[in-house]
Amino acid sequence: MRAAGVMLMLAVLGACQTAMPPAPRTSDLSREIVRLDRPGPPARPEGACWESDVTPAVIETVTEQVVVTPETRAGDGQVLTPATYRTDTRTRIVQDREEVWFRAPCPAEYTVDFVASLQRALKARGFYLLPLTGELDAGTRDAVRRYQAERGLDSPRLSLAAARELGLLPTALEEL
Repeated sequence: MRAAGVMLMLAVLGACQTAMPPAPRTSDLSREIVRLDRPGPPARPEGACWESDVTPAVIETVTEQVVVTPETRAGDGQVLTPATYRTDTRTRIVQDREEVWFRAPCPAEYTVDFVASLQRALKARGFYLLPLTGELDAGTRDAVRRYQAERGLDSPRLSLAAARELGLLPTALEEL
Protein backbone atom coordinates (compact mmCIF):
# COMPACT_ATOMS: atom_id res chain seq x y z
CA MET A 1 0.00 0.00 0.00
CA ARG A 2 2.82 2.37 0.84
CA ALA A 3 4.52 1.77 -2.55
CA ALA A 4 1.27 2.61 -4.32
CA GLY A 5 1.06 5.91 -2.39
CA VAL A 6 4.62 6.80 -3.36
CA MET A 7 3.88 5.98 -7.00
CA LEU A 8 0.74 8.11 -6.89
CA MET A 9 2.71 11.00 -5.36
CA LEU A 10 5.39 10.72 -8.09
CA ALA A 11 2.71 10.71 -10.78
CA VAL A 12 1.10 13.84 -9.31
CA LEU A 13 4.44 15.62 -9.02
CA GLY A 14 5.37 14.61 -12.56
CA ALA A 15 2.12 16.11 -13.86
CA CYS A 16 2.90 19.42 -12.11
CA GLN A 17 6.18 19.88 -13.95
CA THR A 18 6.06 22.17 -16.94
CA ALA A 19 7.23 20.60 -20.13
CA MET A 20 10.16 22.31 -21.79
CA PRO A 21 9.31 23.43 -25.29
CA PRO A 22 11.37 21.73 -27.96
CA ALA A 23 14.48 23.59 -29.00
CA PRO A 24 13.90 25.53 -32.20
CA ARG A 25 15.12 23.66 -35.23
CA THR A 26 17.80 25.63 -36.98
CA SER A 27 18.49 24.41 -40.47
CA ASP A 28 21.78 24.63 -42.27
CA LEU A 29 21.13 26.74 -45.35
CA SER A 30 24.75 26.34 -46.43
CA ARG A 31 23.68 22.93 -47.80
CA GLU A 32 21.72 24.85 -50.43
CA ILE A 33 24.76 26.74 -51.74
CA VAL A 34 26.05 25.74 -55.17
CA ARG A 35 29.58 26.68 -56.18
CA LEU A 36 30.23 26.64 -59.90
CA ASP A 37 33.40 26.74 -61.94
CA ARG A 38 31.62 28.70 -64.68
CA PRO A 39 29.59 31.94 -64.68
CA GLY A 40 25.80 31.89 -64.53
CA PRO A 41 23.23 29.95 -62.56
CA PRO A 42 22.96 26.15 -62.51
CA ALA A 43 20.97 24.71 -65.41
CA ARG A 44 18.82 22.37 -63.34
CA PRO A 45 16.13 21.84 -62.25
CA GLU A 46 14.11 23.16 -65.17
CA GLY A 47 12.13 26.30 -64.30
CA ALA A 48 13.91 26.87 -60.98
CA CYS A 49 14.82 30.39 -59.96
CA TRP A 50 18.30 31.12 -58.63
CA GLU A 51 19.96 33.99 -56.78
CA SER A 52 23.64 34.63 -56.47
CA ASP A 53 25.74 36.45 -53.95
CA VAL A 54 29.43 36.99 -53.43
CA THR A 55 30.98 35.66 -50.28
CA PRO A 56 33.77 37.95 -49.14
CA ALA A 57 37.31 36.76 -48.75
CA VAL A 58 38.25 35.88 -45.19
CA ILE A 59 41.69 37.19 -44.29
CA GLU A 60 43.54 36.36 -41.10
CA THR A 61 46.22 38.65 -39.71
CA VAL A 62 48.49 37.37 -36.95
CA THR A 63 50.78 39.77 -35.10
CA GLU A 64 53.34 38.55 -32.60
CA GLN A 65 56.31 39.91 -30.70
CA VAL A 66 59.57 38.05 -31.37
CA VAL A 67 62.65 38.31 -29.14
CA VAL A 68 65.59 39.82 -31.07
CA THR A 69 68.06 39.88 -28.19
CA PRO A 70 67.31 38.33 -24.83
CA GLU A 71 67.75 40.28 -21.62
CA THR A 72 70.99 39.95 -19.68
CA ARG A 73 71.04 39.66 -15.92
CA ALA A 74 73.69 40.05 -13.27
CA GLY A 75 74.49 37.21 -10.86
CA ASP A 76 72.05 38.64 -8.30
CA GLY A 77 69.20 38.61 -10.89
CA GLN A 78 69.20 42.33 -11.66
CA VAL A 79 68.43 43.13 -15.32
CA LEU A 80 71.50 44.66 -16.97
CA THR A 81 70.03 45.11 -20.47
CA PRO A 82 66.38 44.54 -21.29
CA ALA A 83 65.32 42.24 -24.10
CA THR A 84 64.57 43.77 -27.48
CA TYR A 85 61.67 42.68 -29.62
CA ARG A 86 60.40 43.10 -33.15
CA THR A 87 56.85 42.83 -34.37
CA ASP A 88 56.11 40.20 -37.01
CA THR A 89 52.81 40.44 -38.84
CA ARG A 90 51.60 37.72 -41.21
CA THR A 91 48.48 37.83 -43.34
CA ARG A 92 46.91 34.88 -45.09
CA ILE A 93 43.72 34.29 -47.03
CA VAL A 94 41.63 31.73 -45.17
CA GLN A 95 38.82 31.69 -47.76
CA ASP A 96 38.79 33.21 -51.22
CA ARG A 97 36.06 35.53 -52.42
CA GLU A 98 33.61 33.57 -54.55
CA GLU A 99 30.23 33.74 -56.23
CA VAL A 100 27.69 31.30 -54.80
CA TRP A 101 24.28 30.33 -56.13
CA PHE A 102 21.19 29.14 -54.27
CA ARG A 103 17.56 28.39 -55.12
CA ALA A 104 15.23 31.31 -54.47
CA PRO A 105 11.55 32.15 -54.82
CA CYS A 106 10.82 33.31 -58.37
CA PRO A 107 10.30 37.06 -58.92
CA ALA A 108 6.58 36.57 -59.63
CA GLU A 109 6.13 35.33 -56.05
CA TYR A 110 7.34 38.63 -54.54
CA THR A 111 3.89 40.16 -54.25
CA VAL A 112 3.02 42.74 -51.59
CA ASP A 113 1.26 39.98 -49.61
CA PHE A 114 4.29 37.66 -49.86
CA VAL A 115 6.70 40.36 -48.67
CA ALA A 116 4.33 41.38 -45.85
CA SER A 117 4.17 37.70 -44.79
CA LEU A 118 7.96 37.56 -44.93
CA GLN A 119 8.17 40.64 -42.71
CA ARG A 120 5.63 39.13 -40.27
CA ALA A 121 7.54 35.84 -40.10
CA LEU A 122 10.83 37.65 -39.47
CA LYS A 123 9.15 39.95 -36.91
CA ALA A 124 7.76 36.93 -35.03
CA ARG A 125 11.30 35.58 -34.77
CA GLY A 126 12.79 38.92 -33.64
CA PHE A 127 14.69 39.74 -36.85
CA TYR A 128 12.45 42.47 -38.30
CA LEU A 129 11.60 45.39 -36.02
CA LEU A 130 10.15 47.91 -38.48
CA PRO A 131 6.50 48.45 -39.46
CA LEU A 132 5.03 46.00 -41.99
CA THR A 133 5.09 47.64 -45.42
CA GLY A 134 4.99 44.81 -47.94
CA GLU A 135 8.05 46.36 -49.60
CA LEU A 136 11.31 44.50 -50.06
CA ASP A 137 13.31 47.42 -48.67
CA ALA A 138 16.70 47.65 -46.99
CA GLY A 139 15.28 46.83 -43.53
CA THR A 140 13.63 43.67 -44.85
CA ARG A 141 16.78 42.59 -46.68
CA ASP A 142 18.86 43.18 -43.55
CA ALA A 143 16.46 41.03 -41.51
CA VAL A 144 16.64 38.28 -44.17
CA ARG A 145 20.44 38.42 -44.08
CA ARG A 146 20.57 38.15 -40.27
CA TYR A 147 18.05 35.29 -40.28
CA GLN A 148 19.92 33.34 -42.95
CA ALA A 149 23.40 34.12 -41.56
CA GLU A 150 22.56 32.16 -38.40
CA ARG A 151 21.85 29.23 -40.71
CA GLY A 152 24.99 29.41 -42.85
CA LEU A 153 23.94 31.67 -45.73
CA ASP A 154 25.05 35.27 -45.22
CA SER A 155 22.95 36.91 -47.95
CA PRO A 156 20.20 39.52 -48.02
CA ARG A 157 18.55 37.61 -50.88
CA LEU A 158 15.89 35.20 -49.65
CA SER A 159 16.67 31.56 -50.33
CA LEU A 160 14.00 29.03 -51.20
CA ALA A 161 14.98 26.94 -48.15
CA ALA A 162 14.59 29.93 -45.80
CA ALA A 163 11.23 30.85 -47.36
CA ARG A 164 10.05 27.29 -46.73
CA GLU A 165 11.42 27.28 -43.20
CA LEU A 166 9.58 30.54 -42.50
CA GLY A 167 6.35 28.92 -43.72
CA LEU A 168 6.03 31.16 -46.78
CA LEU A 169 6.17 28.37 -49.35
CA PRO A 170 5.20 24.70 -49.24
CA THR A 171 7.91 22.20 -48.45
CA ALA A 172 8.91 20.04 -51.40
CA LEU A 173 8.09 16.35 -51.07
CA GLU A 174 11.70 15.32 -51.63
CA GLU A 175 12.69 17.25 -48.48
CA LEU A 176 10.32 15.28 -46.21
